[in-house]
Amino acid sequence: MDHVERAVLIARYGTGYDVVADAINGATEAELDAREAPGEWSPRQVVHHLADSEMTSAIRIRRILVEDDPLIQGYDQEAFADRLHYERPIETSLLAFRAARDSTTDLLQRLSDQDWLRAGTHSQYGRYSAEDWLRDYAAHAPDHADQIRRARAAVTR
Repeated sequence: MDHVERAVLIARYGTGYDVVADAINGATEAELDAREAPGEWSPRQVVHHLADSEMTSAIRIRRILVEDDPLIQGYDQEAFADRLHYERPIETSLLAFRAARDSTTDLLQRLSDQDWLRAGTHSQYGRYSAEDWLRDYAAHAPDHADQIRRARAAVTR
């Protein structure tokens, strides 16, 4: 990955909270609990997932940067949704998502070329570098923002 691609991905990562906040802005309770299709997550569940995922990912990148070849443990996101009460209000999860993302964006902007070469081993995917992490999480929030918009649109159909 070159400097330009990295800068674009960092910028995309850095705007992730805003993209999600825009997608959720003004949502009614019915829209927060709507699903674009059976078995899909509601916007409310997506927000809680984003908070949990962001807090997990913030630790992952820090471990990659600090530890030599850390084991990056995968987790069962469906179990999180089932067991961590994703039906609760979203306000604190939005705050957690934003804080973790803002803190990590600040960190990413300071990394050296050597930092970007660091890697660990993901329990599900194998070798997992700082650059792999950036590619994954730069896309994560915008993808879920699209999911939120589609679910909200389902209420008006």
